[in-house]
Amino acid sequence: MNDADVLNLARAAGLSHEWTNAFGQPMQVAPDALRAILEALGFPCASDEQRRDSIARLAALHDADRLPTLATGTVGEPIRLAPMPHLAGMPYRIELEDGGHVDGRFPDDVSAGAVLPALERYGYHRLLVANETATLAVAPPRCFGVADTLTAGAGSSPPDLRLWGLGVQLYSIRRSGDGGIGDFSGLSALVRSAAAHGASAVAISPVHAMFSADVRRFSPYGPSSRLFLNALHIDPAAVLGADAMAAALAGLGADAAARYAALEQDELIDWPAAASLRLALLRRLHERFVAGDAGGDFEQFRRQGGDALRDHARFEALHAWRVGHGESGDWRTWPAGLRDPRSADVEAFAHQHAAEVGFHEFLQWQAARGLSGAQKAARDAGMPIGLITDLAVGADNDGSQAWSRQAEIINGLSVGAPPDVLNTHGQSWGLGAFSPHAMKAQGFGAYIEMLRATFAHAGGARIDHVLGLTRLWLVPNGASPQQGAYLRYPLKDLLRLIALESWRHRAIVIGEDLGTVPEGFDTQLAQAGLLGIRVLMFQRHGARFLHPGEWPRHAIATTTTHDLPTIAGWWQERDIDWRARLDLLAPGQSESDARHDRARERGELWQALIETGNAHGTMPASDQSAPVVDAAAAFIAAAPAPLAVLPVEDALGLQESPNLPGTVDTHPNWRRRLPQTVDRLLDEPAVANRLAAMNRNRSFKES
Repeated sequence: MNDADVLNLARAAGLSHEWTNAFGQPMQVAPDALRAILEALGFPCASDEQRRDSIARLAALHDADRLPTLATGTVGEPIRLAPMPHLAGMPYRIELEDGGHVDGRFPDDVSAGAVLPALERYGYHRLLVANETATLAVAPPRCFGVADTLTAGAGSSPPDLRLWGLGVQLYSIRRSGDGGIGDFSGLSALVRSAAAHGASAVAISPVHAMFSADVRRFSPYGPSSRLFLNALHIDPAAVLGADAMAAALAGLGADAAARYAALEQDELIDWPAAASLRLALLRRLHERFVAGDAGGDFEQFRRQGGDALRDHARFEALHAWRVGHGESGDWRTWPAGLRDPRSADVEAFAHQHAAEVGFHEFLQWQAARGLSGAQKAARDAGMPIGLITDLAVGADNDGSQAWSRQAEIINGLSVGAPPDVLNTHGQSWGLGAFSPHAMKAQGFGAYIEMLRATFAHAGGARIDHVLGLTRLWLVPNGASPQQGAYLRYPLKDLLRLIALESWRHRAIVIGEDLGTVPEGFDTQLAQAGLLGIRVLMFQRHGARFLHPGEWPRHAIATTTTHDLPTIAGWWQERDIDWRARLDLLAPGQSESDARHDRARERGELWQALIETGNAHGTMPASDQSAPVVDAAAAFIAAAPAPLAVLPVEDALGLQESPNLPGTVDTHPNWRRRLPQTVDRLLDEPAVANRLAAMNRNRSFKES
């Protein structure tokens, strides 16, 4: 089959043959790469017969002879459906979610598309036409916003409302008795302390479910499922009490308590050791729970969790059984009967291993209690937002979500990124992506359940790589990232669903929009009320750092992110130390060049801090970062952003960052613990002064 036919099929499937790289250069995707991606999407084209079949399948997805499973709309605007001739002149009824209905009749001419009247109530309504039904997801015009957190029950808020919060890697929180991994009890203590210092929110690293049978996989951005929670963040003492925990720990051996205490003292998390001990302890507590009076709360949680909870628990049990017997943990290599969550073989396995399945349901119950308890602690302490959770861009292709949602998640492609300034070879993250075609065909059900899981125990959510709402760079398994291509996603539909769920949960939404951003995308996000992210080091016009007043109002302001140097680390060139050591400097750049450039940038930043009144006097030496950290915190706080977020690493003036992109084992990614316990973390004089500066500059009112 010729290349022109491949390109035509690719366009019909939503793949971009051409794109513009980070340097503004036009690029093209090779036809062979498109063939591989089309194959994975379910539209093979190795022959003319396959191409015709693929075209027919694409046409069937846009069948004009039936209503869509779900259509989205906006409050106050007519809802436009695709041209469907069979609807001409047909009567319809819209049953509103909260009661009542709207009756009407389609016009006799629907060649330009069928139009439904504007609805004034948001929600999931039902459209009935003859024997057909469709869901109408009608969203507010924008997401729930920062100002709405105060107006919800207290009248109008000031137009220049400016709140601030902290950002923290949850695993890094240190408290006495945590066994070496930050937990939800530590998070509860942190939000109470942060609230006492004036914070309105605490943004946390992803808490998605990981692989309990493979504790070597601990990157929070490579989860097994984004529908459930990481059981390793459960505080064992919160399950049945401190006495029960001590008894369970004693039952694990004479040295278990000593090992548990020793793990708390490490500067870096020993994930295999700490996670194995935590899970063994939780298993003991589960046995004690089952032997006692289990109570009705757990059973209610299981009922509410439904098929999704059951599937995840069964996957965890299956995965552990396979790994424990020396077999592959990748479900895609399992016997056919175990690859299908609805098969008789899976049902039989679950019956035979009911106790193990129940254990993993129990873990999810305890994790949900812990996270919801931290959000309650935040609200009780006066935070209008509270926790801001983090939705990873994807889940691992061999994990629970990919296994249980095979109809919606593409098998054979990985989410990644094309080559750019920081990653010249591109990236392939091994994460599965939703198929935009399957999403529409399935009524966006898997996407909606993921949004609800993200918002369930929080006052906000950060969407990682929010560019994925409009397009994702997808790479065939085993291929180079350069052999990927952009796949188009239904942006308007996804933004409406996010807005609808954000209002139903009364939660703000932040989108990580750093990287190669399509023209006009930031405007679309702003119009949808989805806040972008602006980072101090990137807010420049040429060599000049933009002053806070020049920052946008439709994005949060922050000093750094988990993938970038801390302010102290940047000032002291710690990031250059690491990149030089690991041969990660930009192509053609020497270490001396990098340090020369950094010296110039330090001067430019200090000049901006001086000009804005956030710093004074002579520029500190490169090994004297404390005054710069102080000034940087005050600097971002003065921006007109509705929310400023200070990562706890910068609140503490730490040099090391949580993650160094492009590394796996050569840098201690996702392992660093905070230097002080949470009970005194924010009360150190230097830290308290930085938080006080956040309060002062956040209360600034324009004339």
